[in-house]
Amino acid sequence: MSTKPVVLFLCVHNSGRSLAAKVLLDHYALGRVEVRSAGSEPGEDLNPSVVAVLEERGLSTSREFPKPLTDEDARAADVVVTMGCGDTCPYYPGKRYVDWELTDPAGLPVEQVRPIVDEIDRRVRGLLAELTGEEPAG
Repeated sequence: MSTKPVVLFLCVHNSGRSLAAKVLLDHYALGRVEVRSAGSEPGEDLNPSVVAVLEERGLSTSREFPKPLTDEDARAADVVVTMGCGDTCPYYPGKRYVDWELTDPAGLPVEQVRPIVDEIDRRVRGLLAELTGEEPAG
């Protein structure tokens, strides 16, 4: 009996990069992966430029909001993907950590956020392929 892998996307504010990664992986995984996201210092609101780029792609963020990292989320994760939180992201022994160095979209216009989301999309597809043993889509 196999269980589906759990991925936790973690950044500082949980309003931009980790939001995009969570929404994209949820979309592509079609329920094959449990996806969570959190912030080491969650923001108040979602990044409007990231939301706009995701909506351009037909993806909804209506159920998303910046969430704090919980012990439960971290302990449940098989893979923790960190994005620019450095030392503010706690370390949990025994977890697989992957650090994605990505430009912070905070305060950037949609035109500058699109390439960031494109890069997150590429990495998310690669991670999904790795977790499922399938070829990356698109």
